Amino acid sequence: MAKLGFLGLGLMGYPMARNLLRAGHRVALWSNTTSKVKQLAEEEKGIACDSPKQVAEQAEFVFLCVGDTKMSEEVLTGENGVIEGAKPGTVVANASTISPSASRAIGEKLGAKGIQYLDAPCTGSTPGATAGTLTFMIGGEREVYDKTKPFLEAMGKQFYYCGGPGCGLEAKLTQNLILSNIMQAFNEGIVLSTKAGIDPELMLEILNNSAAKSGLIAYKAPFVFKRDFTTNFSTKWMHKDIGLALDSAQEQGVPLPLTSLTHQMFQAAISEGYGELDMCSTIRVMERWAGVEVKGK
Repeated sequence: MAKLGFLGLGLMGYPMARNLLRAGHRVALWSNTTSKVKQLAEEEKGIACDSPKQVAEQAEFVFLCVGDTKMSEEVLTGENGVIEGAKPGTVVANASTISPSASRAIGEKLGAKGIQYLDAPCTGSTPGATAGTLTFMIGGEREVYDKTKPFLEAMGKQFYYCGGPGCGLEAKLTQNLILSNIMQAFNEGIVLSTKAGIDPELMLEILNNSAAKSGLIAYKAPFVFKRDFTTNFSTKWMHKDIGLALDSAQEQGVPLPLTSLTHQMFQAAISEGYGELDMCSTIRVMERWAGVEVKGK
């Protein structure tokens, strides 16, 4: 039984922390939503904590999955953060999708206190977090990753060591850049074909049996057809990730013209009130513009 900590009990973090507890580890828990901490602690015999500092005081490995860069900075290096409670030698693995350059800066601050740091963003959305089948992309020192991997295996099934600090995040942002552009391409294409009178389910069958086949679309399209936009990965968080990819591209001098447009389309969806819904709800912007609804039988 290892002494672990977990920060952030949202759609992803809650099941991830639960899987660590069910693997038999002692897990100290903290989240901005105190009720979730109490609930998970009671259901799975975790340890409820009042601050990230308190979690770090009780853990040899601290995992976190929080919403954005600012939240990561606050819980790790802010007041009552992990940096104030962790002992030298503690490992922090950050599963949040944040700015690669900011992540490297966080790692340097923690490293000055003898705390080892990995960027370890994951993919698989809520179903993957629940089932413990997430894919992790790792950046940081290889030796630190090697000793952390046994605990990651309680939460995921696929692991890619991508290189030094920030490299896991660069890989994750590349993946989400491609996913978001595929989503926007599907939105445009299926609205066009529906407007032209082609049955959406027939169009999906054609896509699934052609070079245009996409795992993302095969999964998301049935939800669109059912008009079920229940959140697995929200529009607002994908919009955030696209923005991070654009920031990274600017730092490296890489033009991303298509991604810039997709970023604006996701912003339009947020402006129309779909930010908290699943990212497939972005199709509603195109539907409104075209005056058609993509619906199954």
